[in-house]
Amino acid sequence: MLFGSIAMTILFVILKYILAWIRYFNSLDSRLGQSTWRWSYDYPVIGERDVSDLDDKNFVRLRRKRNKIITIMYSIVLIMFLLSMSLLSEILIFFLT
Repeated sequence: MLFGSIAMTILFVILKYILAWIRYFNSLDSRLGQSTWRWSYDYPVIGERDVSDLDDKNFVRLRRKRNKIITIMYSIVLIMFLLSMSLLSEILIFFLT
């Protein structure tokens, strides 16, 4: 139970750090929007190609960095969910036995 609590605290701090990075990336370009929880693929690009470094190289690379950070955020949330279920079962076992 102690390990689960420490792990949840560490993951929470990591999640807050990742959310700060997402907010930072959102503030760099207004086309990314202000959403924290979604990947950004639907954006107006100058030119005919939809996803290409040739149209707007800086924006596409920034969007890719942000999408990687969002993927890491989702994996941390999933790990925290699994860990919370484990922690909850340990607490129930402790009180029921």
